Amino acid sequence: MKIFNTLTRTKEEFVPLEPGKVKMYVCGPTVYNLIHIGNARPMIVFDTVRRYFEYKGYQVDYVSNFTDVDDKIIKKAIEEGVDADTISKRYIAECKKDMEGMNVRPATRHPLATEEICGMLDMIQTLIEKGHAYAAEDGTVYFRVKSFKDYGKLSHKNLEDLQSGFREIKVTGEEGKEDPNDFVLWKPKKEGEPYWESPWCQGRPGWHIECSVMAKKYLGDQIDIHAGGEDLIFPHHENEIAQSESANDKPFATYWMHNAFLNIDNRKMSKSLGNFFTVREISEKYDLQVLRFFMLSAHYRSPLNFSADLMEASKNGLDRILTAAERLRELKGKAKEEKLSSQEEENAAVLAALTEKYEAAMDDDFNTADAISALFEMVKLANSTASEESSLAYVNLLLEKIDMLCQVMGILTERKKEALDQEVEDLIAKRQAARKERNFALADEIRGKLLEMGIVLEDTREGVKWKRV
Repeated sequence: MKIFNTLTRTKEEFVPLEPGKVKMYVCGPTVYNLIHIGNARPMIVFDTVRRYFEYKGYQVDYVSNFTDVDDKIIKKAIEEGVDADTISKRYIAECKKDMEGMNVRPATRHPLATEEICGMLDMIQTLIEKGHAYAAEDGTVYFRVKSFKDYGKLSHKNLEDLQSGFREIKVTGEEGKEDPNDFVLWKPKKEGEPYWESPWCQGRPGWHIECSVMAKKYLGDQIDIHAGGEDLIFPHHENEIAQSESANDKPFATYWMHNAFLNIDNRKMSKSLGNFFTVREISEKYDLQVLRFFMLSAHYRSPLNFSADLMEASKNGLDRILTAAERLRELKGKAKEEKLSSQEEENAAVLAALTEKYEAAMDDDFNTADAISALFEMVKLANSTASEESSLAYVNLLLEKIDMLCQVMGILTERKKEALDQEVEDLIAKRQAARKERNFALADEIRGKLLEMGIVLEDTREGVKWKRV
């Protein structure tokens, strides 16, 4: 298995620190609002990475945090006249709803920054004692960038060209820096902000120290994989490396993985451009399985363009897989109780080759786009070779393989059961009565009305089936 390592800018063979185990940290969202589809991409991508490692037999310890203390959270709290904790708890709950909708499994642990303050104070103190950090007169604590000789090794930037690693809002005490590139580990409180006691001042942690501490606590001084969006390479992940390796005197993460940006209609996603979508908004039009399938339709390191046309294409592609799986489940009740025929054995060999093709794609830096192509070939094989004349063994083989490889991608192969509203139920019942009375003109009229409502009917030997369009 090969992974493109941002640190070395090359694909490298994956060799875990401990045989059979993967320690993986993925930066989670700052919870001040509903998550947007840009947040969704790393959630889906690295959930799939985790699932594939498990498919290959690894035990994965997967940690993804929630940043629940931040300038944006505080700003939102002030606007609503509530405390920051109310905002963060609300949007953590909403985020988990969206993750469930996208079939993103909960991490092994979802630590909260506000619950790890003691660890942050300890690491900051360690950095001060080792000469990697210093406190300004107002109590702001800075990391001394020049004390870490490898600073810039992840982003491949020259130290002289770098700007300080602040987030959008700069903190008080900036004038206390020794060097413009030094970044904040601890900052003094402002009026109305949450704060904690520290040896330097009443205040709160800088953003970067949070992940260094949580990764250390839950995974150890050294981890296999650290991941997130490419916007985190600098300064966040660069600063994490500086903090963690200076404090622990060990390499931090062996592999650094970063997904590319998501664009909207070929433009960068932006509220000001009016092309900003939350996952919740997308869920009003599409099943979030479609969003997941769309996200995996391109390699995670390739920029991905979000558009209505591409979402429709993803919906249709996913429907092909679901329809094939549905048909195989129906055939299970009709297939003969026999072993594989000689032709089915040949088809099984083709299926095995397609499985190898799928795995080869995933082994090559998690190329989900090519893996999906292999899945489509399996669907084509199933549609063209499975019938009521097939053996049960063959039908089961096809269904189990397609279902298993979809599960690796977090794709559910059974459609969600939707509750029809009473009006639609009544119309379907009325149409059935009209057909029984041989009033086909009325039956067709009702079918047309349902179609206008986005309901498509299919008359089968097993009864009427329907789906939304």
